[in-house]
Order: sequence, then structure tokens, then C-alpha cells
Amino acid sequence: MTRLSGEDIAHLLLQLGAMLALARALGEAAKRLGQPSLLGEMLAGVLLGPSVLGHLSPDFAAFLVPSEGGAAWFTNGFSSLAAVLFMLVAGMDVDLSSACRQGRSVVIVSALGIAVPFGLGFICVWALPSWFGKAPDADTLIYALFFATALSISALPVIAKTLIDLGMYRSDFGMLIVAAAVVDDLVGWIVFAMVLGMMGAQHVSGFSVPVTIALTLAFAGGMLTAGRWLIHRVLRWTQAHTTWPAGVLSLSVSLALFGAAFTEWIGIHAVFGSFMAGVALGDSTHLRKRSRETLDQFISFIFAPLFFASIGLRVDFAENFDPALTAMVVALGCFTKVIGCGAGARLCGMSLRESAAVGFGMNARGAMQIILGLLALQYGVIGDRMFVTIVIMALVTTVMAGPAIQLLLQRRKRRPMTDYLSADTFIEALGGHTRHEVVRELAEAVARSAKLDPASVEGAAWEREKLMPAGIGMGVAVPQGRVAGLDAPLIGVGLSRSGVDFDAPDGQPADLIFLVVTPEDDDGTQPAILADISKLAGDPEIRESIHSGPGFGEFRGLLRSHGY
Repeated sequence: MTRLSGEDIAHLLLQLGAMLALARALGEAAKRLGQPSLLGEMLAGVLLGPSVLGHLSPDFAAFLVPSEGGAAWFTNGFSSLAAVLFMLVAGMDVDLSSACRQGRSVVIVSALGIAVPFGLGFICVWALPSWFGKAPDADTLIYALFFATALSISALPVIAKTLIDLGMYRSDFGMLIVAAAVVDDLVGWIVFAMVLGMMGAQHVSGFSVPVTIALTLAFAGGMLTAGRWLIHRVLRWTQAHTTWPAGVLSLSVSLALFGAAFTEWIGIHAVFGSFMAGVALGDSTHLRKRSRETLDQFISFIFAPLFFASIGLRVDFAENFDPALTAMVVALGCFTKVIGCGAGARLCGMSLRESAAVGFGMNARGAMQIILGLLALQYGVIGDRMFVTIVIMALVTTVMAGPAIQLLLQRRKRRPMTDYLSADTFIEALGGHTRHEVVRELAEAVARSAKLDPASVEGAAWEREKLMPAGIGMGVAVPQGRVAGLDAPLIGVGLSRSGVDFDAPDGQPADLIFLVVTPEDDDGTQPAILADISKLAGDPEIRESIHSGPGFGEFRGLLRSHGY
């Protein structure tokens, strides 16, 4: 076929229009129910595909979503492009510097979070391949490696969004999960890229398997070192000499396509190249917040819904749903991930409840596992039954992450935030004009109240500041730290008339600063306090009343009247 006919173009436009409209509508409905939008977007494909419409009205389904012809050929190509662009955005969410700064805890949690699911998943498939849906003619080693990788990977974008919604993203608990998920994503995709090389490189690229694996590792290493350095400098020039946002958008998408083309050429799927390009691009400080949001919106509102809807068109979910296989895989996936990551968190000194919450947070697979399963299906590694099982596991683990974290960290009746406030730690008019001066001022007030060394309180806050800036936006900053010798959490509060720069995401100076200090063995109080402060920061009525300059009594009464 050299060109699309008029009928093909009409089918194509009708199909894309129906998919996008239904995917966006159901995605919005899912968000209103507190679920990720991809749940609704995938449901749109299931409704339009062979699972529902194909059974109810086969003729209309064949007309609306043809499986053959030019329109079907173009839709497959478009979904590949959408996957490439989606993985660019997923890669941009990876904060390499944060992962590196977290150090020992991240290494332990991510290592066990990968090793336990990978090891047990591989052993189970190797020992009982037929139980886990392996076709008789499938290569057992390749199948076991894929299954082990699918159990190991986490969905960084879903995890980050869940923690933000819970108000825990900037807590020590949240930072540990995000940083460990970064490592899991990188290792998981590199391993899967090597699996693809083992099974198809000689047939696809002409390179031998060892050469393909070597090129994959060289590409990943190059993008994380020299590639980051070069992109950082090119991005700075682009920001300075081109029209915003056209220059940044063009550069970002071009980098994703070049990376995708290279990895496809060497025999590894294109999404790996765009993911690594996104990692290198997102690590640059020259990529402004507005540029990230524009690129994210451009892809997430158009390409991502079409891609996830297209997944539902590929197989008949009703016909290929295997309850026993699904229950076994979901149970194994949840058990190994929660146990592995939870054990790592426990070794790092976290409480039992916090450790379990880390495990459930890392257990969210989301879109990353769905894409992994789709690639395995396309390459013939798995069949339709296992693909449906992988998709269901991704959705189940994504939906359960947030409620499980809330249940574990708030199982006991928590004390209100105002219980940790004191007149001794409230400063109605801060004298400092920089974050160093303000933190020192609040640290001295907290130290006097708790009879601690001011230098230890200030030092703990600055150690935490190195990991992530304290500014949360909307005029609020929350420096924090864990302090030895402290019996119970304390909150220092200061009002700044001029505002202090705490490097907030929205670029606004902070005029309301909370210094949150907790004991070294804090049992889940810190994330709960931060969740309350995040909620408070988003309430314009409370912030306006606070900024009017109340004394401590009025300030505490205001917070208590609003449930804090």
C-alpha cells in the first residue's frame, strides 16, 4: 500500500475521534472517583474493542475500529508514536539528583525491591511454567526473565501523583519511595531492553545479541553522563535564542524521536530510547517548570489517552481473562514487592507500619507495566491471557497504593497538628530575610522549647534541605528534620512580612514558614503533619486570615476551627 484511500482517511479520523472523546470522558470520570485517569482511558478501548462492542455489534465494531486496511495500519503506527512520547514524559519525572542524594536507604530499598520480586518471579516461572501461562513453544528463559522484570518494575509517575495527592511527596517517607522508584525504573527498563535483545536482536537489527546488549548499556550510560551534560547546554542555548515554548517543545520531542530511532535500530524497542532521553532532559535545571507542564499537557491530554485506549483494542479481555492465573500473578506480585521493599525500609530503621507503607507505595505498577506487557505481546514473548493478567495487575496495584498507604500511616487516631504548636515556637514577625536566617531563627525557638542544642536542630533541617527544597508553593515553606533526643514532634511557625525564597515550584516567596522537627524514631507522624500543612496551604481562606498577622492564640484557634 502506497497511500491511504479516502475511505481509509474517513475511518481513521472517525476512529481517532471516537477513541479520544470516550477516553477523555472516562478518564475524567475516573479522576473524579479518585482513581488514575489511565483506568478510564483503558476502559474506553475495552468498550470500543472486541471485549464489548465486538460482542454486541460485530459489524459496527469492524466499521468503527477496523482491524485491517490502511486505517488500522496508521493507528498502529500512531499508537507507537504515542507510547514513545508518553515514555519521554515518564523519563522527565525521574529525578536522578534526588536518587543520588538519598544514598544508603535508596540503595537498600530499591535493591531488595528489585531482587525479591525478580528472584521469586523467575524461580516460579522456571519451576512451574505452565502454571504461569507459558505457551509450549515459548522459550522458558525469555518468558521467565520477562515475568521477573514485570514483577520488579514500579510506575514512578503514578507513585509521585499518589504521594502528591496524599500530601506526603515532600516527607522523608515520600522522598524515599520516589528515589527508590527512580532506580527501579532505570534498572527494570535496562533489563527488559536486554531481554528484547536476547530474543529478537538478530532478526530485527542485524546485530548479534552480545553487540545489542553492549550497545544498550553504552547508550544508557552515555545518556546518563555525557548526554545529560550536552542536553543541559543545548537546552540553555535553546531557552535563550528561540521562541517559547516552540523551541523547547521541538527540542524535547526531537530528542525523544532520535533516541527512540537509535534503540529501535539496535534491536531494542523505541520506548527505551525515548525514556532515556526524557531522563537526561528532565535532569537539566534549564528545563523550566512551565516548559515541563506544557510538554506534559501536550502529551498527556492527547497522545496518552489515545495510546491507552488503543491497548483495549488489541485483545478480547473477556475471552482471555483467566481468574486463576490473574489471582496467582497479582498475589505473587504484591507479596514479593511489598515484602522486598518493606524489608529494605525496615533495615533502614523505619517503623513496621512505615515499612509496609513503603512496600505498598512501590507496589504501584501503572502504565509502566502495561507498556512492558504490550511490548512483550508484540514481540511474542507472552500470549493474550498473560497480557490481560499483566494489565489487570497493573491496574489493581495502582488503585490499591493510595488507600493502603493511608490505612497504614493513619491506622491509629492521630493527634491534630495544633497539638505540636507552642507559643514558644511561634514567631509573629520573622527578622530574617534569607532561608538560612529564617531556619536559624525558628531552630533556636524550637531548641529553647525542647531544651536541645540549636545547632543540632538547624543542622538537621539543612541536611533535609539538601535533599529537597522546603518551598511547597502558595507562599508556604516547610523545612524539616529528625532530631536525636527529641521526645515528641514540635512545629515552629514564623510569619515573614517580606517573603523568603525557599525555591518553591511556583517561584513564589514564602511568607508562612513551618519548621517541623520529629524524633529520629518517629512512627509516621511526620508524613501526617506534612499532609495537613499541604492541605492548609491550598486553602486561600486560611492563608488570608494567617497573613493578617494574628497572635499565637488566634493562629491556633483558626487552625483548630478548620480541623487541624
